[in-house]
Amino acid sequence: MSNRLKTLFLILMTTALGFGFLHQFFGSVTLNFDRLHIFLFNLCSGGTLVLYHTENLKRLSPKSTTFLCLSIVYAVFAFLELYVAAVACSLLLFVIVESVRIRRFSFFPWNFFDHRAPVSEKFNQASLLCLSMGLLISSAVIINNEYMKLITIPKLKLDTFFLGFSFPLSLITMSVMFAIMKPDKKNIGIFIRNLCFWTVNLGVIIFFLFILMEKLFPQVIVTSLLFAAVVTILFLFLNHVDHIQQKNFLTSGMFFLLYTAITGIAYIIIEFYPDYYAQSSKLLLKLHSFASLYGWNLSGLAVIIRYEDFPIRLHSRHLIFAHWVIVAFLAPMGYYMGVFSFIAVAGYFLLLYILFFTRTKNNDGISAPIQKVSE
Repeated sequence: MSNRLKTLFLILMTTALGFGFLHQFFGSVTLNFDRLHIFLFNLCSGGTLVLYHTENLKRLSPKSTTFLCLSIVYAVFAFLELYVAAVACSLLLFVIVESVRIRRFSFFPWNFFDHRAPVSEKFNQASLLCLSMGLLISSAVIINNEYMKLITIPKLKLDTFFLGFSFPLSLITMSVMFAIMKPDKKNIGIFIRNLCFWTVNLGVIIFFLFILMEKLFPQVIVTSLLFAAVVTILFLFLNHVDHIQQKNFLTSGMFFLLYTAITGIAYIIIEFYPDYYAQSSKLLLKLHSFASLYGWNLSGLAVIIRYEDFPIRLHSRHLIFAHWVIVAFLAPMGYYMGVFSFIAVAGYFLLLYILFFTRTKNNDGISAPIQKVSE
């Protein structure tokens, strides 16, 4: 990836975090800054990187470039509540994602049902399918809520569906993780990998349906199953990947994911007693969202951005420790205290700069390809 493109993602991702704190300084403004906070990271940066990784080119293709530009326009329209224009952009984005998916895979996801197909490829296609479906469904929700009002469900809110743009990033990170795992020729090993794929994908869909129906106890059950699937994937990853540098970042990302699972379960349990733990639930939700967006998702996107560069000249453990301090402490504190928000944004910018621009360890300056094995 070129330095110019890395700089663009650096600016987008840092700006995204900054918008998460603007409510403290523009409290009288009725606009929802969280939309830009979510969109600039998940859809604009993350969605573009999903396409970039899928197309496997040295630079952004015309389709990926168009997606990036349109997604930024879409984010602005959604932020300004210009919904007709937002729906038009969303449908165009849907067409772009589907065209990339169909060209790379097929119209119908046949490989989902082939137990011998690489799980990394399944997660990759699932990421694209989730991204395109998210764009289509969010458009339908906008049309329903703002104009037609055919369905009235309390949880059928636009911002609820906007959060779903985080899931394609999770799936593309899973794809990268399974791609660098050593192949498992045993039937039981293949079965477990496929079981993890289906548990993660079906589990999230079912969990989302229970959110819409406001069924708390089933949410706890499904979240617990998802937690077990994440633990299984972490075990597979630790035991089937050589000691390469990107393994450190992805392992840290998996612990961020476990952290989000634990805080998510705690949040659901507290929802049983909303009158007693109102403030605690808000704090838990912020801990959960920051760890998901800027912890787990960033770990995967950073590896994709430097995909062909590893190993790079940095102390992975020191950088990972700084990452945890920023995401698990400074950012949640910054949501409530302005001073910490400036420290969090500055620390986050520095973290990204080091991640994106540190030189490779090759003496000749040529990028070292990722150590990847096919399943």
